[in-house]
Amino acid sequence: MNKRTTELKLKDLGELEVLRHYKNLSDKNFCIEKGFYPLGSCTMKHNPRINEWASKLEGFFNLHPNQDDCDCQGALELMYKLQNYLRIITGMDCVCLQPCAGAQGEFLGMVIVKKYFLDKKQNRKIVIIPDNAHGTNPASASMCGFEIVEVKSNDKGLVDLLELKKIVEEHSDNIAAIMMTNPNTLGLFDSNILEISDIMHKNGSLLYYDGANFNAILGHTNPKLMGFDIVHLNLHKTFSTPHAGGGPGAGPVCVTKELGDYLPNPKIELEGGFYKKTYNNKKSVGRISAFYGNFSVLVKAYTYIYMLAQDLKKVSTDAVLCANYLKSSLEKYYNIPFKGLCAHEFVISNLDKKEKGVSTLDIAKRLMDENIHPATIYFPLIVKESFMVEPTESETKEVLDNFINVMIKIAREIEEGVDFSLFPKNTPINRVDEVFAARNLDLKEC
Repeated sequence: MNKRTTELKLKDLGELEVLRHYKNLSDKNFCIEKGFYPLGSCTMKHNPRINEWASKLEGFFNLHPNQDDCDCQGALELMYKLQNYLRIITGMDCVCLQPCAGAQGEFLGMVIVKKYFLDKKQNRKIVIIPDNAHGTNPASASMCGFEIVEVKSNDKGLVDLLELKKIVEEHSDNIAAIMMTNPNTLGLFDSNILEISDIMHKNGSLLYYDGANFNAILGHTNPKLMGFDIVHLNLHKTFSTPHAGGGPGAGPVCVTKELGDYLPNPKIELEGGFYKKTYNNKKSVGRISAFYGNFSVLVKAYTYIYMLAQDLKKVSTDAVLCANYLKSSLEKYYNIPFKGLCAHEFVISNLDKKEKGVSTLDIAKRLMDENIHPATIYFPLIVKESFMVEPTESETKEVLDNFINVMIKIAREIEEGVDFSLFPKNTPINRVDEVFAARNLDLKEC
């Protein structure tokens, strides 16, 4: 033990003091229980507390993953049924529950793509990614050794078919896959998806579906109908499990029958009324995580799906309705570049406000003053000075109306030339300089 450690003197604290310390820290965080959280692309929906109750049932909570199959029939049954639910919901044939995050699901999908073509003796090196796709896609493909070719959007915010055809013609049998988010990160459903699917499949390429925006189509359509071969789902975005925060997550991967043998072992099967783990995926790419994946999160997703049953379709219906209600209410006050109906989210361009001296970050700070979490800012990159709004299906009309009124109030303040640097008002605290704060951390008050 070094000298500095031996001289460390810790204050004696009572339980109440410790509790107050951590409670005060938690109060400084914004969460969905405190206010509206319209974080575009991330689907910050309410997590029903029944999910937490189910995950803490003793038979699940205290179960050790090394126990024999005969000792954990309940857990295996839940995973078997969840596999089937996700298979039906996505339209796919085979499901793996192991990935512990959406990004890990993407990585698994790309590993499968790579091994699939190597087995076919084809060393395809290119993955096409639209500029309106989810932001993590290029990293996942690059980690698997693929080269990224970007395809631009057209003036409607959809994949430019002419450019896609040129890319396919130029690179031909070197293209392994295209990674798409549909609806895309502009909140727009790509109506050309069947033509895109046809172009890629005729080229012998695979289609990967990023499930980040699956909440918008739940029960209305599915990736299989669109022609996709591989799908990952973010359980925290669509099926109401906690939204990570550096902690729990799950990103199951669903594939067509042709790719089923590539999924990690084990898989859960039912034989003669007995649920068991099997290791018969002969071309498996290997484990992606330990044991069954993040089991407690799987319990929460199963609970949500089982609770809603046929009402799952209403989830996406309400999410799309809420987004369009906000969009149509704000069109007179903000520049919304893509007209017409959106899906579950929409993008606002703040260029006109920036010309008046108010940045997207300024508007985000003003929303915080009104107890509203800022929407996603400066993303997607293809819309300059953008912020992306996603209300989800969880909010009431009163909450949406309050957001509309606050946004209108901010738009009027901009027109009146209000100095946003003076906010928040009636406090001794000035606006934080993010760059300075990040480079000069002061943790004395933490």
